[in-house]
Amino acid sequence: MATAGRALLFASALSLINLVYTQTIIKAGQVVNVNEANVAPAAEVVGEELQLTEDALANLTNLKLSNISLFQFPENLESSSNNKRSFFTSCKTYPTDLLWPSDLIWDVFNLLTGGALIKTVPIGAVCFTNNEHYDKAKCENILEHWTESATHARDPTSVMSPLYQGKTCMPQNGETGSICELGGFPSYAVNISTVAQVQLAVNFARNLNLRLVVHNTGHDFLGKNTGAGALSIWTHNLKKIEYIETYSGSSLYSGPAFKLGAGVQVGEIYAAAQKYDVTAVGGECKGVGVTGGFIAGGGHSPLTSKFGLGADQVLSVDVVLPNGRFVTADENNNSDLFWAIRGGGGSTWGVVTSMTVKVYPKMNFSGMTFAITTGNDSLANVTTESFWSALEFYWRKFPEYPKLGNYGYSSIYARFDGVPGYTWTFHPWLAPGMALADFKVLIAPLLEEWKAVGFDIEPVYFEHDNFYDTWTSHFPTETVANSNLRTASRILPTKNWEDETILNETIKTIRSVIEDGSALIQYNMHGGAPEGVDNAVNTAWRESALFAIVGAQWLDTSTPEEIKTLSTKVTNDYMQRLRDVTPGAGSYGNEGDVMEPNFGQAFFGSNYDRLLQIKADVDPYDLFWAPTAVGSENWYITRQEDWLVTQTGRLCRK
Repeated sequence: MATAGRALLFASALSLINLVYTQTIIKAGQVVNVNEANVAPAAEVVGEELQLTEDALANLTNLKLSNISLFQFPENLESSSNNKRSFFTSCKTYPTDLLWPSDLIWDVFNLLTGGALIKTVPIGAVCFTNNEHYDKAKCENILEHWTESATHARDPTSVMSPLYQGKTCMPQNGETGSICELGGFPSYAVNISTVAQVQLAVNFARNLNLRLVVHNTGHDFLGKNTGAGALSIWTHNLKKIEYIETYSGSSLYSGPAFKLGAGVQVGEIYAAAQKYDVTAVGGECKGVGVTGGFIAGGGHSPLTSKFGLGADQVLSVDVVLPNGRFVTADENNNSDLFWAIRGGGGSTWGVVTSMTVKVYPKMNFSGMTFAITTGNDSLANVTTESFWSALEFYWRKFPEYPKLGNYGYSSIYARFDGVPGYTWTFHPWLAPGMALADFKVLIAPLLEEWKAVGFDIEPVYFEHDNFYDTWTSHFPTETVANSNLRTASRILPTKNWEDETILNETIKTIRSVIEDGSALIQYNMHGGAPEGVDNAVNTAWRESALFAIVGAQWLDTSTPEEIKTLSTKVTNDYMQRLRDVTPGAGSYGNEGDVMEPNFGQAFFGSNYDRLLQIKADVDPYDLFWAPTAVGSENWYITRQEDWLVTQTGRLCRK
């Protein structure tokens, strides 16, 4: 009996192998090779979307397309397992495996998507003189704009944190004689313009046990949007923005809203809000995709203290599930999924194609910026001693300002010229809905305290009647693609300010991290939930007074041992100090440490157990995976150091 079972399994495996190596149809009784002339994209209009349907698949089945089963939905949508899993190893199918699709099968996939498949060529390949893709002019352009987010967002597979890709094709190395390799880049990407293309990619990856990643802009700090040997779903070009004057699909909200395609970026939603005379909640960085990892991870915003996090704005989500089905999740439909997507992390639940989010009336914005340099030389504005005194005065008032909707975004770095001292820059301190005169009254006591300790600065004040002008005029342009950088974050709760002893220890701890070599990017804001909102946002946000990002940077010439030392210092030293002073608090998964111990608690708080159950229900196939995502602890990437996980290896089950 056991022999018969093995024989049957072997026969089934042979059948699957044949599927990944053939591509024919029967036309007029003849077996012919498929091409764009005899096989149209697999889609039909359902409602407002082009979708993959049973009828579309049946049409291909009637043509006897030899490998159509690779694109089909599960036979049992309620199944708790992948019915092809027994054919595969414990690892995702990899390019060197027998069951990796042949070029012919990739061609069929490309035909069914309408020519949307892209074979990965690393963005830096044009700079390698020993590479067939070398192009001097393109190389010069990429190098000139390498640190700009738009350079990477318009490429189907480029990432803004090359460290996690493995830095295997950095354009700066093009003339060193090294070889451009894929490393942690996916093998293929699908340029998504329809729901059907997402469904085809999801079904194809599930049926062949391929690693699947979701990629929008490449804006990520943990390596969640890339992976060696993966098929990538590139949603960047889903740019539609629809203004809804009065949203009627919620019992808790009736008002203006935007329906946003998955590729809409922060700059685009703010421009649309300006066009329609409303105010939208989005990120601080221009290149961030709004409805992707930003909202899925919670999404802090310059408007968080006033309106909540990005996830708190969501009214409805259109999503392709791991079983390939296209559904809407809102308060009335797929309610567990709706809860999980809003704060439960990206690359976990499916592929979002659009979201509908609240927007608010146009309003006034005031605030200030300033930049100082400390030290005892001619370049310094103030002494380092007065800087520390002023900073402590500011820190002690942190619970006060967010209560009024304020947002304080500033950064502190050691001086870049090697002279002892620091730079402190506000970018900006923002007061949504507050007149400038009232803002000046608000901060006057702090400025007096600063002046008394010799920190006598002249802020640059501003006031606008809309957010778009505020944001374009007073927020910094983001610098990306630094490959020699590790960062981590901690959300410090308001309760640390309620006890003088704990507050003193908190201030002492933050200062010690800065003095020991870390930069500090700090956001004074409160992420409380708006009335009636219940979602999977990390519970730590609901008590926040300070969101702090720390990190370490090394040189191109640093040795592997030096890099390891700095990297582990971030995880086990800087962050441990902050964990010790904030027991039970958490971190922000979108800007966290990929090596965060107990990431489930740190990034998801008390929601993690419920999220794990929903993950098991929604994705029994384990199709979607990303580092530190819900359920990711059951998998690992091969060939990794124990102090840093990149995406250069194979994804395998533990």
